[in-house]
Amino acid sequence: MPENSGVRGVKSASRTVALLELLAARGDRPARLDELAEELGVPRSSMYQLLRTLIDCGWVRTDTTGSLYGIGIRALHTGTSYLDSDPHVRAARPYLDEASQALGETIHLARLDGFNVVYLATRESHEYPRTISRVGRRIPAHAGALGKALLAERPDGELPIPEGPLTPRTANTHTEHSTLLADLAGVRERGYSIDREETVTGIAGFGFALRYDSPAVDAISCSVPVARLSDCHEARVVAVMREIRTKIENVLSPASGAPDWR
Repeated sequence: MPENSGVRGVKSASRTVALLELLAARGDRPARLDELAEELGVPRSSMYQLLRTLIDCGWVRTDTTGSLYGIGIRALHTGTSYLDSDPHVRAARPYLDEASQALGETIHLARLDGFNVVYLATRESHEYPRTISRVGRRIPAHAGALGKALLAERPDGELPIPEGPLTPRTANTHTEHSTLLADLAGVRERGYSIDREETVTGIAGFGFALRYDSPAVDAISCSVPVARLSDCHEARVVAVMREIRTKIENVLSPASGAPDWR
């Protein structure tokens, strides 16, 4: 078991967390007992006992046959509590509304989590169909505006990205470290990131790191259909989002007294 600060991990707790994360990652694809046991390297009997315990607690659900398993409703309760109790999310919400009203586009707030960014809040545009982003969804940090804005806040030698070829989301996603690093150099020079159909085909994004932490862990972005992204509209998106970033950073500066969560 891994150790942190000299404290030995609890095997049963680690196994429970691993199971819940595995079920959550499968989304709408329920799993069978044998699949879960094999994936986590746990004896079938032990996995069954753990699943039954979590079903009784509401963290896992099963179908009427008792052979398929998925994430339970308690996970939603906990996730909602995380968002409601986070001072950064709470403080940013009215400014996300302001950006959405000013631009008529989809606005996101996301947080870096390992190799990925996780969406914390979204204000959807009414002008075009919903994109793939949803609160709680994870996207590889190298693949879009939010992640690239946050990666650019870190030295190239300390980027939280996997080794080897990078996984593409579209034909435009960076798959080589060299092209990603060149892009990040441009982000640092401009002060914001640009996603040209790298996450979703037909959608461009503009990302802005929120620098109330150093290095930044949160970012905001604006998504726009490329079919109506004129030079004039792009300039307005950048101007409005820069202003929104400044407002959020001022509210959540170290002097604001907001908790310093780690």
